[in-house]
Parts: sequence; C-alpha cells; structure tokens
Amino acid sequence: MKRIIPTVLSGMVSVVLIARAAEDEANLPPPEETEYWTPVPAVVRTPAGGVPSDAIVLFDGKSLDAWEPVNPGSKGWVIEDGAMVVVPKQGQIRTKQSFGDVQLHVEWRSPAGDTEKGQGRGNSGVFLMGRYEFQVLDSYENPTYVNGQAGSIYKQHPPLVNATRPPGEWQTYDIVFIAPRFSQDGKLLSPARLTGFHNGVLVQYDTVLRGATTYRGQPKYTPHAPRLPIELQDHSDLVAFRNIWVREIKLPARE
Repeated sequence: MKRIIPTVLSGMVSVVLIARAAEDEANLPPPEETEYWTPVPAVVRTPAGGVPSDAIVLFDGKSLDAWEPVNPGSKGWVIEDGAMVVVPKQGQIRTKQSFGDVQLHVEWRSPAGDTEKGQGRGNSGVFLMGRYEFQVLDSYENPTYVNGQAGSIYKQHPPLVNATRPPGEWQTYDIVFIAPRFSQDGKLLSPARLTGFHNGVLVQYDTVLRGATTYRGQPKYTPHAPRLPIELQDHSDLVAFRNIWVREIKLPARE
C-alpha cells in the first residue's frame, strides 16, 4: 500500500490540474479577439545583394542626375569607375528630392595612401536633411576625438564601436533617420533620432540628436521644413561614394 498511495495521489493531482487548466482556458477570450488583418503591410522585394523594390536609387554608378551642387556655379563632383568622387573646393552636393524619415544606404571609400592624420584623413559626411551629420572618416588606426570619428553623429555622439575597414576598401552605412517634429509656431515637439550600422555593425542605436550639426558651440534645433535634401560633404578629401539608395519610412500613427 505504501507504494500505491503516492501513485494514486499523483494521479488525483494531475486530474485536478487538468480540470483547472480547462476552466482557465474556458474563461479566456477567443484568440480572434487579439488578431487583426488590416491594413496589410506592403510587399517589398529584396533581391540578394540588390536594392529593395520600394527604394529610390540616388546613385547607380552611371548618372548624377539625382544630385545638384549646393553652391551656385559649382562644377559639382565627378564619376570615376562607377563611383562619385569629391572634387575638392567645389562644395557639397545634395539630392534634388527632399526627404523626411528614411532608411538610407550609402557605400563610401576613403583614399588609400593618405598620410594625413585625424580629421584630415578621408573626411566627408552624410547630412540628413542637410543639417544632421553622420560622420565619414578614415578611422582605421587613426585616432581623433571620438565624437568625430567614423560612425559618429558629428560632435554629439561617438559610435558604439569602431568598425572601420582599411583605407581603399569600400565601407557601408545603413542609417535609419527619424526627422524632428516642430509645431506650427516652431516649438520642438520631438527631436531627431538615428540608428546606424557601419559595415553591418550597430554603431548608433535610437540615438537622440541634440540639434543640427555645428563645428563650434553646442548643437540646437531651429524649425525647418518636414522634408529636405540629403547632402554629401566636400571636406577636400577624395572620398568616393557608390550604391546610394533611400527608402521613405511611413511610421504608423502613435496611439
């Protein structure tokens, strides 16, 4: 009997637990109550190594038609071997189209053999909305102030890590940028935010920008249009860019 009693009790406990579980499940709402079927997300084709089907191609190695010089009268940049290359002293270039919230893909290459140091080596930048700079720099074994190295939000936030490849090799930036919001009277409602990957490595995560990029002094916000061009910087270094595309992000309304 001593061996049978535990088995019987165990069986009784199991029956009670099963009954309680069935009762609990019966009191739950139907699963359909937490399912919704619309709106259906748009289909985006993503070919391996290619460009998403809903992306706007800004540079495919063949034409600069999507770009224009920022400085009137500038000759702009040139195309060499399928890449757009900075022409020193010609100033920045910008997209003819304006953007707000975006996912941006940019590939860039700093020149090999440059003997300069710090900010003088392979310096350029990606300016979201022409105001907010994601720094381009040859940061391979090249010390400088950390909020000015590659992958930084210039003069604001250093990257989480230094993922820079050697000069002369192509690098990739994948940036998710959420534009700031302003009220009709110019008050800042929400700051800009940025998540960035350098060569596939996370270097900025949902980083809050403190304002527009400035070289001297503290950044600050001034009201601007909800959509503005993307700019690439001429810092007099022969930085090259290729395979640039952008996806406009349509965020769902916040509840």
